[in-house]
Amino acid sequence: MIGRILDNRYEILEKIGGGGMALVYKAKCRLLNRYVAVKILRPEFTSDEDFISKFAKESQAAASLSHPNIVSIYDVGIDNDIYYIVMEYVKGKNLKKYIKEKGPLSNEEVINISKQIALALNHAHANHIIHRDIKPHNILITEDGRVKVTDFGIARAVTSSTVTNTGNVIGSVHYFSPEQARGGFVDEKSDIYSLGVTMYEAATGKVPFSGDTPISVALKHLKEDVIPPSLINRNISKSLESIILKCMQKEKSKRYDSALDLYNDLNRALTDPSLEVLMDFEEDESPTRILPPINDVKLEKREVKAKRNSNKKQLFLGVISALVVSIIFVTAIFYNSFKENFFTKELEIPDLTNVSYEIAKNKLIEMGLKIDLEREQYSKKVEKGYIITQLPKAGEIVKEGYTVRVTVSKGPKMVEMPNLIHKDLDEAKIILENNNLSIKEIIHKYDNDLPVGMVIDQIPKPNTKIEEGSQVNIIVSEGRKIQTIIMPNLVGKNVEDAKSTAKRLQLIINNIDYEYNSDVKKDTVISQSIKPGSEVPENTVLSIVVSKGPEVIQQPPEEQELPPIKKTLIIPLNFDKDVETVKVIKTENGISSTIYEGTHKKEEEILKITVTGNGKVKFDVYFGDKLVYSKEELFE
Repeated sequence: MIGRILDNRYEILEKIGGGGMALVYKAKCRLLNRYVAVKILRPEFTSDEDFISKFAKESQAAASLSHPNIVSIYDVGIDNDIYYIVMEYVKGKNLKKYIKEKGPLSNEEVINISKQIALALNHAHANHIIHRDIKPHNILITEDGRVKVTDFGIARAVTSSTVTNTGNVIGSVHYFSPEQARGGFVDEKSDIYSLGVTMYEAATGKVPFSGDTPISVALKHLKEDVIPPSLINRNISKSLESIILKCMQKEKSKRYDSALDLYNDLNRALTDPSLEVLMDFEEDESPTRILPPINDVKLEKREVKAKRNSNKKQLFLGVISALVVSIIFVTAIFYNSFKENFFTKELEIPDLTNVSYEIAKNKLIEMGLKIDLEREQYSKKVEKGYIITQLPKAGEIVKEGYTVRVTVSKGPKMVEMPNLIHKDLDEAKIILENNNLSIKEIIHKYDNDLPVGMVIDQIPKPNTKIEEGSQVNIIVSEGRKIQTIIMPNLVGKNVEDAKSTAKRLQLIINNIDYEYNSDVKKDTVISQSIKPGSEVPENTVLSIVVSKGPEVIQQPPEEQELPPIKKTLIIPLNFDKDVETVKVIKTENGISSTIYEGTHKKEEEILKITVTGNGKVKFDVYFGDKLVYSKEELFE
């Protein structure tokens, strides 16, 4: 998917997240030149036409929401059976990761985050949109601390389709409300319950209910009372705890009536941490009664008079019976309480951390205690199948039959090693970071085929299972290795032989100067710019001086006895090769001589040579052995 362009507009850059319904990518909108987040639905949801219809409808409704605490939806589209939503790109992290990094948050931080979520929900509920999947994973925190709620609309589409058609309950089981667990009617108060669970986790670092299976967790939402968060984190204020517990009431009528009411209580909790929120537990003082029709009143009076004597006897017997039952009931309660407090054995909780779950289970059963595997989680420090934490802690005193809740290690989380071979080093680093891996060592190696900076090999190999967070080694190309050469002695060689020797050894003769020499034969190398025997890298550039033989002095005609005139000869370097030899032959008074020879690169574009002469002088320019053009100049 990386590199793909959806609808010729959204270029997928990198994967930044994913869940049960969709994968999330960072992308760039080519039309508006801005970064966006693109959520692409998983294939299993795209085959249901009813779901797709509801998904499009709900996404468009959610796109109408505009609030600073809600992630904006920009676009909804389809590209070759790829269904996607384009959203605001939020630079930051989700609340789940934030809690995982920091642990239980302070009262003030929990309240400030929850207030912003409540404002987002209040805006959505005012527009008749229910989120249905409020959880820390869907709460984003920007780098400047602003809270943004995401995934409005998609949860409703999924719930409507799957619950109606199959009876399955869709959502995050640890966070959804009792009515969602039953597959019942969901409204604004369902979002408030899920926000309560989210607040509970932010304040304690733990979810209120956990179990071996989603069904067991759902049943706990329906039946079990939540452990007060202050028993897990003693620093939680009374006001915050009472707000959380009110949000998490199993009966909807006992929760907050609206997200705005919740927001107002959170504001009060900031100023008065000891304030306790009132719970709506009162009984109805005026229960509904069924009144008889007016025409039947006289008939009822006669019936009541006839039965009055009989009722007196029944009343007397009823009072006696009730008194006997009450005495028996109170006696039973007193006996059970007395038995529990004075005859139930008290036990000290043993230390179960770093102990095998099976061994701990047998030990607790032998002691007369029970064990509940509350959850399993990945751990690098604790071996798989061994206990990470326990509640109550070691040393606490409990009654016989008490249940000890434990968290068991799943061992280190394993991920698949991605394929980095033939990737650029910077791209390889991004891929590793996206897979929670890092580089331990970069080994540089020469390679004749791959350019500098490309990955040649990796350790471990691609598709190998390794621990999340592991460090890996990668081997990166340094390009082709440069060979070193011993500089040959070109002095005394014919100029053509010198050129051949340089070419064979991958040396470049950049410039050839010609000068008269009475002692050295014509076209023989007199000197070279680099000392023979020196160690130099291949493609080293040098220059040589070549003899023109002895200078022949001729008596010039009278008209040429004047001093020579200087001019600049400009030669365009428009040859086809990247590097070419340029030679200039001057013909003056019928005498031809090479006045310049040198190697030049095409990128130099032009070559300027100072030439001298008197009268009419011809210049022949060669690129290699090919005559390019001839030019006559008049020197006067």
